Amino acid sequence: MTSLTIYKRELTSYFAQPTAYAIIVIFLALSMGLTFSFGNFMRVGDASLEWTFFFWHPWIFMLLAPAVGMKLWADEQRTGTIELLGTFPLSTWSAIVGKFFAAATVWFCALLLTFPMVITVNYLGDPDNGAILAGYMGSFLVCCTFLAITMLVSACTRDQVVCLIVAVAICVTMVLCGYDDFTRELGKAVSASVVKAVVSFGVWDHFRSLNRGLLRLQDLVWFVSFIFVCLLGTSAILSSKRA
Repeated sequence: MTSLTIYKRELTSYFAQPTAYAIIVIFLALSMGLTFSFGNFMRVGDASLEWTFFFWHPWIFMLLAPAVGMKLWADEQRTGTIELLGTFPLSTWSAIVGKFFAAATVWFCALLLTFPMVITVNYLGDPDNGAILAGYMGSFLVCCTFLAITMLVSACTRDQVVCLIVAVAICVTMVLCGYDDFTRELGKAVSASVVKAVVSFGVWDHFRSLNRGLLRLQDLVWFVSFIFVCLLGTSAILSSKRA
């Protein structure tokens, strides 16, 4: 059994139930609704989609990404199938990679279905499609980061609700710590070094660069490294439980 086998099994399970369809529909409704309401897309004329469309994605992902990833390991532990996986000629890392990419594929499909926005801005104006592509890359990387966090939390508990609550709390913190008001209030309770550490933990600085069409190596390295560390932590937790 390989990562590809796990990937196919997990992806099939998402689309065999209403889970993936519900998440995709809710994401499309929220992203389009926020774009045309609070984003004032038609009035602002934001051809790059930076502020009217992509700006809302981290806010949506911090709530919906954990909903997709919460069952990845919590459900396996609750039903006892994690012990069954241990009997297969399959490494823990292969299972983690297969499950992670299956969840990421669900979100890739969700982002892909927002293509009418790209068609619309190209019809109404002359946008920089390279910057739009970078914005999509940034959104997908933020989503994958939140999925990796959820997978790590999911490996620690067999309760999906607990996993959802903890993962959402972490993701919300990673979004909020990019705002001065939040860090200012946090600075009243903790030291400056703690505030600096929390800010560096946030996704906004790295997301904004990609959202503006700037493909900086340090941003890509940050996202990939963060995801890898979370998956590595998941592997360590699961390996200790299987031992």
